[in-house]
Amino acid sequence: MAATSQRFGAAVVGAGPAGIAVVGNLLARGVRDVLWVDPVFSAGRLHKKYREVPSNTKVSLFVQFAEAVKPFEDIISNTPSPHAVDHLESLDQDRGCRLSAAADMCRMLTEGLVKRSVTQAVGRVRTAGWKRSAWSIDVDGQDEKQAASSQTADLLVLCNGSHPKSIPLPDSCKHITNIHLDTALAPSILRNSIRQDQLATIAVIGTSHSAVLALLNLYTLAKSSHPNLHIKWFARSKLLYAVPKDGWILYDNTGLKGEAAVWAKEHLEDDKLKTNAVVPYIEKVELGANESFTESARLQECSHIVQAIGYSRNPLPELLMNGQPLRLKHNPYSGGYEDQNGKKVPSLYGAGIAWPETVKDPYGNVESAVGLFKFMRFAKRAVPEWMEIAAL
Repeated sequence: MAATSQRFGAAVVGAGPAGIAVVGNLLARGVRDVLWVDPVFSAGRLHKKYREVPSNTKVSLFVQFAEAVKPFEDIISNTPSPHAVDHLESLDQDRGCRLSAAADMCRMLTEGLVKRSVTQAVGRVRTAGWKRSAWSIDVDGQDEKQAASSQTADLLVLCNGSHPKSIPLPDSCKHITNIHLDTALAPSILRNSIRQDQLATIAVIGTSHSAVLALLNLYTLAKSSHPNLHIKWFARSKLLYAVPKDGWILYDNTGLKGEAAVWAKEHLEDDKLKTNAVVPYIEKVELGANESFTESARLQECSHIVQAIGYSRNPLPELLMNGQPLRLKHNPYSGGYEDQNGKKVPSLYGAGIAWPETVKDPYGNVESAVGLFKFMRFAKRAVPEWMEIAAL
């Protein structure tokens, strides 16, 4: 976009699934001047890193995301068939699918939004400052072809995404090679990251959905193309599974689902680890209640490591309030923020995996709601509230 300044009704930072959901809902609520900022506009990490990952949700929920708001319906009706939503609708609606199908749907919606409805800024927000009842937003272009710009918006929404977290290893483990979690979740890349003739002992840390998929992918290599590969699974807690209830799901956001749950039940429970096909390949290392994997002597026996221990927010732009730096405290119910003094930050909100909604199930369990359909559900509830507050 040009370097000239323009006043927007809203600015959204990030074009992953949450950013798509927020933009769609802003447009559906009548905000016509939307500035959308992202370096690539290609469905975020979902497309770039996780296309090979099996989903932990039903296909029907991806379709509901695609049809959730009228701007999306208009894009679908104006896109020649066959397209990504057609493909989703052709799949078994009660089963999961590879995330490539969801990523292609998100890319289709993104293309439709930037062609028809929003102002696209290819780049990164360097600074955003609140002054005189609006956000002043400085955007750096991705390269010399993209001009830097300074824009103004009444509402600013952060959908900046997250990345896998990791813990530094002690000096005694400097010989261990890191296998990034993103690599471990992509079989086509993982198989080339370890030589087939290499004697490799790979530590996998965690009991999450990602940890189980990393174990599955490494196990598949070990019993096929990489016969010298052995896996040590470092686990502190027991595997947790999502449990369907009457109209809701227990451990909906923390329990294993789909392909990961099926494989874990068949191969990773303690009785199965002693008797079934994984015995020659996977050894479980039990950690104490307060023991870090970095403290385990067994870690030094490993040549590689995969850390599946959660996600950290991607870096934020520099945020200012009347010229002074902001330190944010997120409200996981409204999506809003307070500053370091406990005062509400005006017209600033967050959504998505970096700023998930907190939910409580009927048993009182509190979780962070993560997933495409959950991002859409939150946006449909929260965006009208944000707009109402901004209008006061």
